[in-house]
Amino acid sequence: MKDYKKYYLIPASPEDIYLALTTPSTIQLWTGEKAEMSADPGTEFSMWDGSISGKNLEFEYGKKIVQEWYFGDQAEPSIVTIILHPDKKGTSVELKHTNIPDEEFDNISEGWNDAYFGALADFYEE
Repeated sequence: MKDYKKYYLIPASPEDIYLALTTPSTIQLWTGEKAEMSADPGTEFSMWDGSISGKNLEFEYGKKIVQEWYFGDQAEPSIVTIILHPDKKGTSVELKHTNIPDEEFDNISEGWNDAYFGALADFYEE
């Protein structure tokens, strides 16, 4: 198992980023795919036609999202924590993803950079 931590700078407010990550209609705008998402702890979510799925664990409006991502039958859950920090250029997004299966690590880290936060940054830069 591996962990991944990275910061991203996105040119939008923390509140806008939070809504873009928790509102199905907004997720669809920047991903181009339908999403199942709710900002209620204990609910399950699915994005990119099921490529990413899991359970929502914790929310703090405009500041923090904590999710468990599913990777089959793991002994320890894979936890994603996203913390949104105000920045003079928008939002500094602090990402920490723990317990990523070794065989999934390269794909997941590329996905964070390109499809997830890369696409979100592109959405707000346009």
